[in-house]
Order: sequence, then structure tokens, then C-alpha cells
Amino acid sequence: MVQAGSFSSPSSASSPSSASSPTPRWLLLGAFAAALASLPVVPATASVAAPPPVRDEDRAGDHLTVTVRDAGGGRDGTYELYCHPAGGSHPDPRGACGVLERSTRWGRDVFAPVPADSACTTLYGGPATARVTGSWAGRPVDATYDRRDGCRIDRWNRLVPLLPDLGS
Repeated sequence: MVQAGSFSSPSSASSPSSASSPTPRWLLLGAFAAALASLPVVPATASVAAPPPVRDEDRAGDHLTVTVRDAGGGRDGTYELYCHPAGGSHPDPRGACGVLERSTRWGRDVFAPVPADSACTTLYGGPATARVTGSWAGRPVDATYDRRDGCRIDRWNRLVPLLPDLGS
């Protein structure tokens, strides 16, 4: 039996000659520290829910359908967009793919909605709406857009020219 405040190793307990000389504490603490040092370190800011980095082979299926309504000026319609290489019926496929590339960051959804707790201006940007569906960076996309307040206008404008430039 080990007494409180003393340390002994399994090998010292089985050997009668070592029973009178237990392993020094500093030696055991050194071994413990070495064992801890060999464990992998995970930063405190690491997110378990973060998606893996986007790989080139995931991008092969980048295809989006963009449907715009009530934008006026001949900008309404449904457009197909392919990236890698850029193409489709979208009016500016290279520009649209470019804005998506620049906006894509690991651990962030480029198509994420405005957070519910956002403080937004009451600026109205018009009746235009858009829906983007398909696949981007190997992940499914189904996002809707409108311009009913300042936050939503900003969200829309960050994706111009994927979405039409409506000013403001």
C-alpha cells in the first residue's frame, strides 16, 4: 500500500531490494513532465465544428444557380455559374467566381445569413431578392438575399458581381 505523500513505481514494489529505497519524487515528476510534453497541443481557439480546409479536388464541382427577382433594369432572371474554369449563363462568370474566391475563408460560410442579434440600420435597399443554390467548395449552398435593411444590403453588396450591383 502507498502512503499519502509517497511515490513508488510498480517495479520497486515487486523487488525486495528496492523496497527500502523508493524512486525520488523529482525523478517521477520529470517522467510525468516528459509524458505531458509528448501529447499534442490543441489551441484554445480551435473549433471542433470548423469545416476542413477546401481542397482543389473539392472545387471541381463548383456550380451555382442564381435567381434574381425585382432587381429591375434587365437584371432579373436565373443564371448558371460554373467556376474552375469560369463559365455558364451568368453575365459575369469570371467576376462572380473571383468574388467568391476572395470571400471564401476556412471556417466561415461565405453564404451565411445575417446573424439574428445584429444591429442594422433601417435603410431600405429596394424590393430585389436573390436565391443562390448549388455547390461551392464541396459544400451545398442554399442561400436567400434581400435588401430590406443595412446589414442585408451589405451582405448583398459583398457578393457583387455574383449578385447584380444595385448601388448603395
